[in-house]
Amino acid sequence: MKKLELNGTNLSIEQTYQVAFAKENEYEVLISKASHDKMKVSREIVNEIISSGQVVYGINTGFGALSDKHISNDDLEKLQYNLIRSHCTGVGRPFKKEIVRAVMLLRANCLTSGFSGVSMEPVELLLDFLNHHITPVVPEKGSVGASGDLAPLSHIALALIGEGQVEYQGKILKSDFVINQLGKKPAKLGAKDGLALINGTAVMAALGCIGLYEAERVVKIADIASALTLEAVRGTKVAYHKGISQLKPHKGQLDVCDNLNSLLTVSEISESHIDCGKVQDPYSLRCVPQVHGSVRQTLKHAREVLEVEINSVTDNPLIFPETKEVVSGGNFHGEALALCMDYLTMGLSEIASISERRVEKMMNPTFSDLPAFLTESSGLNSGLMIAQVTMAALASENKYLSHPASVDSIPTSTDKEDHVSMGVTSGRKLMEVLENSKTCLAIELLCNSQGIEFLRPLKTTGPLENVMRLIRNHVDPITEDRVFAYDIEKINALINSFEILETLGIDLR
Repeated sequence: MKKLELNGTNLSIEQTYQVAFAKENEYEVLISKASHDKMKVSREIVNEIISSGQVVYGINTGFGALSDKHISNDDLEKLQYNLIRSHCTGVGRPFKKEIVRAVMLLRANCLTSGFSGVSMEPVELLLDFLNHHITPVVPEKGSVGASGDLAPLSHIALALIGEGQVEYQGKILKSDFVINQLGKKPAKLGAKDGLALINGTAVMAALGCIGLYEAERVVKIADIASALTLEAVRGTKVAYHKGISQLKPHKGQLDVCDNLNSLLTVSEISESHIDCGKVQDPYSLRCVPQVHGSVRQTLKHAREVLEVEINSVTDNPLIFPETKEVVSGGNFHGEALALCMDYLTMGLSEIASISERRVEKMMNPTFSDLPAFLTESSGLNSGLMIAQVTMAALASENKYLSHPASVDSIPTSTDKEDHVSMGVTSGRKLMEVLENSKTCLAIELLCNSQGIEFLRPLKTTGPLENVMRLIRNHVDPITEDRVFAYDIEKINALINSFEILETLGIDLR
């Protein structure tokens, strides 16, 4: 079993993804000894404030627009429970299990920094949930991305106090029952504990981490798909001459150019039309380095933002143990995340958009010199005609999902929270566009692998033949019409598992 010790500063995007998708008994997440000590110190400061009678926001006051209400010591525990219950206003379908696991990990990592004043017990129970694959049921909608992801995080906190629902061993159960099965007791909330559990950017950051991790691999699969399409339509790789990209040396463009040249070495197909006279292909083939390369820039920016965010302290107020200051600020605001996820969403939308254009070129015999809709006996058979229509639908959907959520803001809490990021909306849109783009690439691979079949017995390059073999292990060549949705689903599974990258035989940038 792998062990991961949290200290608030050492978490990577890769670890976040691995823990989120871990199987049972694969990962154990712990609080480091140093963080344990720091958390105790900041908690003692909270206790001192309560004992002294000092009025401090978040510890013995109301919240948000009610921050001017002083709460007596006798009611501090009830205040925290009221906070969690009242903030459980999430609606819509639940987040996927893996998203919630990433949220729990990120929230725990933030709290182990030692600047939150939270009690140890709720955080330890949060990690028990993670380690025993107990996943709170968390509705997707309800956060505006500032003052923390309050509603979704409250549903996690509700499970910790034994009043929520969790998914455990394939069933939806009351959390108090499952906690009892662990031999534990529900978390008991003291002053500031509830606020510390829900006031942060963990939900939008979790969406960003999982979206980015997958997107970084999906864009490599997009390079593979475009190379295989170029071979299927017997296009020219002249536009991928390294010298061209060196004259416009964006790193992403250079990386894609290198990928394409690694994929498109000498092949029997390319040798067969070396004197065909083709000079220029359509932009969807000719400008792959420029378009796919630009998408790499969105990945780079997202990684820079997320690597900082997941190791930041994002709740409020913050406790500085060295000076014993308790300071209110705005680290819960998700603007940086919202902007970068909107940017990444637009990049992935372009991956799907250009992929759809490449598929249209294969459908059109005037350009491709392949049978119409990649089927023999067209007329009797419709072939992949409607697969391209599905791509058009998904690419169009991606375009309206690419409208940035981060440019919107609706004031809340009697205008106290008067500018918000809508970061969770950005993250949810990102995940939807990511899934649509994977499906578009699955359709392109279905089409170009069929196009290659019409060129047999000629072979493509070694790496691309590896991809062809993998696809053919799951999807037969098309000889007549069948239910193509099943084929798309099988290739999509290969994309989701990243098996296409593993079977390639070379490493891509």
